[in-house]
Amino acid sequence: MGFTEESSYLPQQVSKPICVVSPQFVCPHPFDMLSGKKLLALSDGNFGVTDVNGNLIFKVKGKLLSVHGKRLLVDAVGNRILTFHKKLTSARKRWQCFRGDGTDSRDHLFTAKLSNRTQFKTSLDVFLASNRNQDVADFKVKGNWFEKRCTVFAGESTTVIAEMSKKLNVQNIAFGVDTYTITVYPNVDYAFIVAIMAILNEICEEKSDDDEK
Repeated sequence: MGFTEESSYLPQQVSKPICVVSPQFVCPHPFDMLSGKKLLALSDGNFGVTDVNGNLIFKVKGKLLSVHGKRLLVDAVGNRILTFHKKLTSARKRWQCFRGDGTDSRDHLFTAKLSNRTQFKTSLDVFLASNRNQDVADFKVKGNWFEKRCTVFAGESTTVIAEMSKKLNVQNIAFGVDTYTITVYPNVDYAFIVAIMAILNEICEEKSDDDEK
């Protein structure tokens, strides 16, 4: 998976576990998920994330309730895992993510900042809360939203820690369902990766809405 121009980058075993949200979301083996807006009824959230067997893992909620871009990442039974929202005063699009349902600085986990966006390609720089200077990104996300592909890298390296690509099958095409495969590589926090993908989805949906105006 990944985009064509990044095909020389191969997934590598990270030297130590990447745990941003919680150790419970770190697996010692590759972890595959499916995500899509139409996996859920509109009233049940913005989009859902399931395992490959269709069991619900996460939901992203809040789009219908908030004018300030506040979103909640909840698990299958509704426990609030993360809160993320757009920082309205930022010149570049910037999202902040917090543990649970608060927005207190002590619960701040990471910030995702739009670093580049063209007609089709979108890039994010992700800074952990401990990276106060934000001179160098802790993670980078490079995506081609037109092709529905993106790759998450560890820092400035070529180490791939997760990928997303559009899942094509006869059922999806026939019913117009947008479903994506997310592969998270070993020892990487998959809740963190889902949060990044949700933020990227929000940014690209905003762009689509702007283009239609």
